[in-house]
Amino acid sequence: MTANSFGSQATLRSGETDHVIYRLDAVDGAGSLPFSLKILLENLLRNEDGHQVTAEHITALAQSDPGAEPATEIQFTPARVILQDLTGVPAVVDLATMREAVRDLGGDAAKINPLVPAELVIDHSAGRTRSTATWTWSSSATGSGSRSCAGGSRRSASSKSCRRAPGSSIRSTSSTWPGS
Repeated sequence: MTANSFGSQATLRSGETDHVIYRLDAVDGAGSLPFSLKILLENLLRNEDGHQVTAEHITALAQSDPGAEPATEIQFTPARVILQDLTGVPAVVDLATMREAVRDLGGDAAKINPLVPAELVIDHSAGRTRSTATWTWSSSATGSGSRSCAGGSRRSASSKSCRRAPGSSIRSTSSTWPGS
């Protein structure tokens, strides 16, 4: 939940749907920022919690001098993380290993989850055929992990892989699948 120190939170109605937005014009100095920093400012407004992201961080970014050395370090919270197979598989294995260690020590393995949704994309390209498998790991409000396979993929109750095409799968190298 955002602290909304600047009163930037607003509702935008589109058809029958209401969307929560964060108005940059509520922050002095935001209008003169380059587009990339406006995206970062919106991220700070959306994630302001008074601890990791504070009103001081938002003000420091909005009123920053582009020619000066930054004096304040600010937080960036991505909406999701996309991992490619070369770096993603070790990350998933690390998460699975941490879950196993916590379980072996008598703790709740479901508490070991990424803070933002993470997607592992494995692209198998061979000759004229190409297949892509996507595995998503996100933590719900209760802290339990969930797994799903993207696009027409299927996973049986006993399977530890998402099958997308013959010869294309994502497998856990650990005895515990990270979302279990």
